[in-house]
Amino acid sequence: MRYRQLAPGLQVSEIGFGNWTMTTGWWGDYTRQEALDLHRAGFDAGITFFDTSNAYAEGYAEQVLGEALADVRDQVVIATKFGYDLDATEGRRGQQERPHRTDVDTVSRDLDDSLRRLGTDRIDLYQLHNPRMGHLDDDELFAFLEQAKAAGKIRHYGMALGPKIGWLDEGVHGMRARDLGGVQMIYNLLEQSPGRELLEVAAETGTRMIVRVPHSSGMLEGGLTADHVFPQNDHRRHRPRSWLVEGVQKVATLGFLTEDMTLAQAALRWVLADEHVATTLPNIYGLDQLREFAKAADRRDLTQPELDRVAALHADNFGVVPEADQATKVNA
Repeated sequence: MRYRQLAPGLQVSEIGFGNWTMTTGWWGDYTRQEALDLHRAGFDAGITFFDTSNAYAEGYAEQVLGEALADVRDQVVIATKFGYDLDATEGRRGQQERPHRTDVDTVSRDLDDSLRRLGTDRIDLYQLHNPRMGHLDDDELFAFLEQAKAAGKIRHYGMALGPKIGWLDEGVHGMRARDLGGVQMIYNLLEQSPGRELLEVAAETGTRMIVRVPHSSGMLEGGLTADHVFPQNDHRRHRPRSWLVEGVQKVATLGFLTEDMTLAQAALRWVLADEHVATTLPNIYGLDQLREFAKAADRRDLTQPELDRVAALHADNFGVVPEADQATKVNA
């Protein structure tokens, strides 16, 4: 495993561990013991950066992380998130986004609750979960975060952009307006925008980035086919079929990256090729896969010609004609 600096005093593993896949039920069902065992396997593989949220299963994810790592707390960096109204459950369906609630009284209570569930006296990175512009301009909120930092309850604060890919304006504004200890975003070899633009601002402001979904929701793991059927409890089942069909075609152009590593490892090395990326959060949902991802930190860096070839492929949409465009040509 290799390590990088996320923020002053925070050294993190290049490969991190986000525990939403095994605690929310969106990537399959796991018993508590299975989830605990995967956390420990991650630590045993050299992973020291663990990311969660108070909104994942209403705090259950924090409880699992805290229990799994209790005896190695001083050897790991723990990041969690805040900002959603955990009491607002009425009328929500599936993955529908819940409303935010970021008044100081609520955030103060949420922070204490997260500390209790995690079984720790400090949170290393406290992230505003999927903020809008108004949250980033809330001086009272950030004054409270500074107070919590001074009190030792948090070491740094940052933001996680989302819920889906995008949020360029919020990312740019947040990095320029606030002293953030890290910014989490979606970025991968297939979905490079707005991550590329956000990395340019990160270079300008000295912000370090946390990249989630580095495998494009499993597409860059190399195991999907055009006729793959996702289980009923897999959130990818709700994506348009074009995502799967076109994604498989794109992946077929990347064989040049896999001569001495797996596609999944190459996808992680591609993300880590940018020096402003501190760590990545691949979706971990099995022991063999966890070990494969962790070993990506020991693989060689991609060469400049390889990076240039990826850039050229991306500029040409990997040679894939979108289904919508094909339909237009047929009907013309």
